[in-house]
Amino acid sequence: MKVKNSTFILEHFPIFSGLNEVELDLLQNVAEKFVVPKYSFIYLPDETSNHIFFLSKGSIKIGTHSTDGKEVIKAVLHPLAMFGELAIIGEKTRQDFAQAMNNEVHYLSLKVSDFKRLMQSNFELCSHVLSMMGSRLMKAENRLEGLIFKDARTRIVDFIKEYAEARGRQVGYERLFKHSLTQQDIANLTGTSRQTVTSVLNELRKSNLIYFNRNSILIRDMAKLA
Repeated sequence: MKVKNSTFILEHFPIFSGLNEVELDLLQNVAEKFVVPKYSFIYLPDETSNHIFFLSKGSIKIGTHSTDGKEVIKAVLHPLAMFGELAIIGEKTRQDFAQAMNNEVHYLSLKVSDFKRLMQSNFELCSHVLSMMGSRLMKAENRLEGLIFKDARTRIVDFIKEYAEARGRQVGYERLFKHSLTQQDIANLTGTSRQTVTSVLNELRKSNLIYFNRNSILIRDMAKLA
């Protein structure tokens, strides 16, 4: 659902921190804000890549499907993330999908042509875009190395620790993070099966290393989780 007369502030996004007031106003005038329900697709494979997007509320997953129809999740993104960015560097049609994971997901849409026009006149924006893409490339390479060199249990434990460090909050000696992931989502992110994820989580809980429910995981001691 497109939202009119949005009061959303673009300057909340770190990627736009180097824009002046005139540039921010320009983007504000050409940007469109949308609110979509859970499971909605923001874009699908083979659609034209003529927009980029900025997530302001909720979580989305970026993924694709293997030849046998299995979902593969490439990334889970949270507020203030940019996505669909391959359109900036020449992608003509989408190679993956972006799907809402929360009951209400808010995002901003910008035409690639408008964004590129601004990049041509603002070096700091270009620098932010390059830094963001470089960071995602390194994460993708690390994930690929994990799939090659680490066993399923290690990949799941590493995912829990990384997610907790990025999204969690300290509660005494423990660390708690809330999420919108199903066990199948975790399996799709770690290249394992749902049954393996269930087995590893139950084993970690039995060992009193974690406690978990449907929407959160509590790590008893980050140093002992291995």
